[in-house]
Amino acid sequence: MTHKIAILGASGYTGAELIRLIATHPNMDIVALGANSKAGQSMAQVFPHLRHLDLPDLVKIEDIDFTKVDLCFCALPHKTSQEVISALPHDLKIVDLSADFRLRDPEDYETWYGNPHSAVEMQGEAVYGLTEFYREAIARARLVAGTGCNAATGQYVLRPLIADGLIDLDDIILDLKCGVSGAGRSLRENLLHAELSEGYHAYALGGTHRHLGEFDQEFSAIAGRDVKIQFTPHLIPANRGILATGYVKGDPDAVYASLQNAYADEPFIEVLPMGEAPSTRHIRGSNFCHIGVSRDRIEGRAIVVAALDNLTKGSSGQALQNANLMLGEDETAGLMLAPVFP
Repeated sequence: MTHKIAILGASGYTGAELIRLIATHPNMDIVALGANSKAGQSMAQVFPHLRHLDLPDLVKIEDIDFTKVDLCFCALPHKTSQEVISALPHDLKIVDLSADFRLRDPEDYETWYGNPHSAVEMQGEAVYGLTEFYREAIARARLVAGTGCNAATGQYVLRPLIADGLIDLDDIILDLKCGVSGAGRSLRENLLHAELSEGYHAYALGGTHRHLGEFDQEFSAIAGRDVKIQFTPHLIPANRGILATGYVKGDPDAVYASLQNAYADEPFIEVLPMGEAPSTRHIRGSNFCHIGVSRDRIEGRAIVVAALDNLTKGSSGQALQNANLMLGEDETAGLMLAPVFP
């Protein structure tokens, strides 16, 4: 069976990444591409690297006939997404890549994103899209909320350790570096090449980054108590990739065993040999996540490092992984592309 797919926000980075991946999927056919700001243009005009694909032209979202669509990916900006999704047919399967349905409590959404949620009734329906930990619920869902790319990386590092009770919950530091594509495709002065290259910087200092809302929600639910981590993101002069380094108080061997056990059967997550550090260059353009554990020189402390591609495993690849489950497809379909190297 061929599933008919629509992508809203197809002129952005995550939209283009979805098209690149779905082009290799044996049972998906893209029948509609929505991008209001680029409506009337072809994908070859917007993204020349996709000109070899036979794709429909970009159209305004209101011009799409959703009765002919089985599943819709929504790669629109925050706030816009909830407004668009609430107007879509109620029997349409949706994978949302924005932040609009990630936080279960509407008050948390308003706290972190600065405006009231306009589709509260749908927020309760949404399933959090961290595939490896919500697989069964995702398979039954109509609406899946993809995680933040930073939030996904940090959770792959820490979730098993919190669940197994191996680390001090009041002594967790997460240091994260992210490539510039994580900020989206819109024009911003601080993302110009001359402003960004030849250096990198920390931002959202002091616990103001929006993905902390996801960390608080997920880690506290696992632990059964409030868990607040120290988290500092950094913007690096690279197009793709996230490298997250977690500093935890716990036995390194137990930490390593916990991660090995948690991800032993996962097709996209690989725990490296003890002491080996992952690199973003080894997962670039793929849906894979590499995790490494090292002993700290301080007794009873461990360093856990994860690397993934923010556009693939951190966003569009995760979205396709979830869509496969929702449509009854092999979870790995369209996602076994090897990383690009060098």
